[in-house]
Amino acid sequence: MTNSPDFTTAVSAALPFLRRYGRALTGDQTSGDSYAAAALEAVLLDRSMAEEASSVKVGLYKVFHTVWNSAGAMIKEGETGLMGAAQKHLSKLTANTREALLLNTIEEFDISAVAEIMQIEHSEAEHLVEVARREMEDAVSGRVLIIEDEAIIAMDLESVVADMGHLVTGVARTRSSAVDLAATEVPDLILADIQLADNSSGIDAVNDILGKFGNRPVIFITAFPERLLTGERPEPAFLISKPYTEAQVRSAVSQAMFFSSTETLKA
Repeated sequence: MTNSPDFTTAVSAALPFLRRYGRALTGDQTSGDSYAAAALEAVLLDRSMAEEASSVKVGLYKVFHTVWNSAGAMIKEGETGLMGAAQKHLSKLTANTREALLLNTIEEFDISAVAEIMQIEHSEAEHLVEVARREMEDAVSGRVLIIEDEAIIAMDLESVVADMGHLVTGVARTRSSAVDLAATEVPDLILADIQLADNSSGIDAVNDILGKFGNRPVIFITAFPERLLTGERPEPAFLISKPYTEAQVRSAVSQAMFFSSTETLKA
């Protein structure tokens, strides 16, 4: 692969999803975007690792992992509140399992690509994904509010979340009903679509809830994830693309339960 406009285009196309990955790992937009920016800077200084990979996207994620591993733990010791709780939960997980699971499910890399990105054997990558599924789902459970106006999707999400052992507090189709449901039983986690039945915004609904009841994990589901992965404004830490798979929902819910979405989002 040579230095070319095609390389730059491929990096630009992959960058929003690298931001998504970084945010899911750290539970925070600012921290996740900082890791993505550091990976991009590393690529600009030396393209060799990205160019020699099986694809530019795989190469970019591989560079990210080099930066990630060199930085060590992403949550500082001594954190309090929700981030402190996240640190406590993370300390009990097998090393590298979350990364492998996110790469395989949310980022949709096959096991061979996961192994290449993490620079491990194929069998180890496969093992890490399986361990992650078990450990993540067993680690944290809570109350989940679903904000989704499409009945079939809402029923599917409710089924997946309940099967994971979480309590679904309700399903809202509009901004106002979401706020009302949250007031009835405050959720530990919110799963929200962007566009709701009455043309209200899922983002506005979430902001209303966070404003009233404080920070808590939020996962947004959208057919246009790039629009919320620009890095130019407050954006979600956890994002699933439509159409989604059950594995993606399970992975995102498990990851998000460890963290608090600390940013106020803008529609």
